[in-house]
Amino acid sequence: MTSSSELHGLSPAHLQAWASIATVLERLPAALDAQLLRDSGVTHYEHGLLYALATAPDRTLRLSTLADYANSTLSRLSRAISRLEKKGWVRREVDPTDGRFTLAILTPEGHEQVVRANPAHHALVEELVFAPLTEPQVRQLAVICGRIATAIDPAAEVWVAPGQAG
Repeated sequence: MTSSSELHGLSPAHLQAWASIATVLERLPAALDAQLLRDSGVTHYEHGLLYALATAPDRTLRLSTLADYANSTLSRLSRAISRLEKKGWVRREVDPTDGRFTLAILTPEGHEQVVRANPAHHALVEELVFAPLTEPQVRQLAVICGRIATAIDPAAEVWVAPGQAG
């Protein structure tokens, strides 16, 4: 018979922390998806794509860049962009500076979609992620998540708010 200590391989403190992280990783995306689908008709992934385009210069990004931002395959991204195109929120064009690339361009209707979706989405993020924490814990969370992200991919850029380097 296998003992529980043989199954874990982590110290009790690390196992407790990992169980908490794993629970958040499972439950938070589902909660964000449910709210965005109900209120805006998009998944959290699709909203993230729209938001990335809304904040990009000229509301335009190469699909390859957008896939990097979303940590997504080009195939998954292409399917999502197709759904957003059908809604009239995004259009694709060949990059005029380099025809090997395709651009995703946020339409005015897509920008309005992001503007409409953000208040309820941000309220839910505030409620689920930040309301349970103190401000020092929020700052710690940013540093901790940044360090984990860097451990996963040292070459990836981790966004840091101006004045919040940690």
